[in-house]
Amino acid sequence: MSRQINKLSATAVKTAKPKDKTIRMADGGGLYLEIRPTGSKYWRMKYRFAGKEKLLAIGTYPDVTLAEARKVRDRAKEQLAEDVDPSMAKQVQRRLGQQVAANTFQLVAQEWLERVHQHDVVPDHYQRNRRRLERDAFPVLGKRPLSEITAAELLTCLRRIEERGHVETAHRVKTLCGQVFRYGISTGRAERDPTPDLRGALRPSKTISKLEFSDKA
Repeated sequence: MSRQINKLSATAVKTAKPKDKTIRMADGGGLYLEIRPTGSKYWRMKYRFAGKEKLLAIGTYPDVTLAEARKVRDRAKEQLAEDVDPSMAKQVQRRLGQQVAANTFQLVAQEWLERVHQHDVVPDHYQRNRRRLERDAFPVLGKRPLSEITAAELLTCLRRIEERGHVETAHRVKTLCGQVFRYGISTGRAERDPTPDLRGALRPSKTISKLEFSDKA
């Protein structure tokens, strides 16, 4: 006979009081709520993998609700059925999340500005280009992983600049974004530069100095 699951109720979890020693309230399927003498409540899941008993830390209550903890348990059960260790999968996912957070457009752009661009142009030009990215690109693209930004997303960013009547600025920002993408490619944070896909997508700009709008712009 299979063991009962979903034994707990939201009310029971909310009203559970701490005692002199750590106590555990089982929900079934290995999931339980651990209540420390301090009053802190932690969701845990016991399981076996490769013949060994292991523990999956799910999170604290009330940050993680009973319903959310059950979803994690059910997903862990699916992983075990696929011969995947849930704890190891969680560690891998955390590392991937940290990696993505370190590879956002804004962070890569700031790295390019500081390590490359400021040594490649005069100070005034460097400051202008930094302000262009901070004002026009970072609010729209800044938090996006560089490798996931599409030509359509970039065009949306540039169209906002166009709509303010700053057509030349839109072209300059497009050029700067292209340099950020190419830097990202060279440092392993992106696979391609989407800016060539936007050829002809912006309104023609007025004459821009070849020196300022070169690859060093």
